[in-house]
Amino acid sequence: MSRPEAARPPVLELSGLRAAYGPSRVLHGITLEARAGEVVSLLGRNGAGKSTTLKAIVGLVEVTGGEVRFDGQDITGWPTHRISRLGVGYVPEDRRIFSDLTVAENLAVGARDEGAAGLARAYRFFPVLAGLARRRAGSLSGGEQQMLTVARTLMGYPRLLLLDEPSEGLAPVIVRALGEQIAALKAEGLTILLSEQNLKFAARLADRAYVIEKGEIRFEGPMQALLGDDATRRAYLTV
Repeated sequence: MSRPEAARPPVLELSGLRAAYGPSRVLHGITLEARAGEVVSLLGRNGAGKSTTLKAIVGLVEVTGGEVRFDGQDITGWPTHRISRLGVGYVPEDRRIFSDLTVAENLAVGARDEGAAGLARAYRFFPVLAGLARRRAGSLSGGEQQMLTVARTLMGYPRLLLLDEPSEGLAPVIVRALGEQIAALKAEGLTILLSEQNLKFAARLADRAYVIEKGEIRFEGPMQALLGDDATRRAYLTV
């Protein structure tokens, strides 16, 4: 029998996290956590600070205050490659595939070792990619490229997966398929922090939610509580 969510140890903890792009301060004291085996969604409008939060976790923007802890270890300000080696996988919003490489070659770039187990695992979660293994990644559809980017990150066997706007720009049928694959990753015990604007997509996956606006957390709680909070949704999530 699985432990209640509240009893699971935190995999990721942000405490008063502040971040900036040069003189422009973007995050103003973000505090959140993701516990082992849960999906946590960070929701907000464009420019609210979602992507910056994920980049701050993996060392891609300057952290000017606060703390990032992974499995209880302070990793604040660590270089990205060290954070990745600990087991933090990051899927950026812009996908960043290698267009001239094949699907199989893109996956090999993310491999932790030369064994076939990682490749088999990636194809198990994203079986459509197995049939596209010899195709150049630049010829794939947007949805296929998104699946490839997630699968490539899985090749590093992360224990924490950061997904930045994975449903952005995808057709509804692809969004549903991607959601099913993320749910399968959750079922295997992977901890996921999901940055999203699409509340409907996030609601199907997330155990808990944080709402961010202008670099500050405006709501935190179970996803069901957010779905029942019309005032918060209108104030911070509607366009």
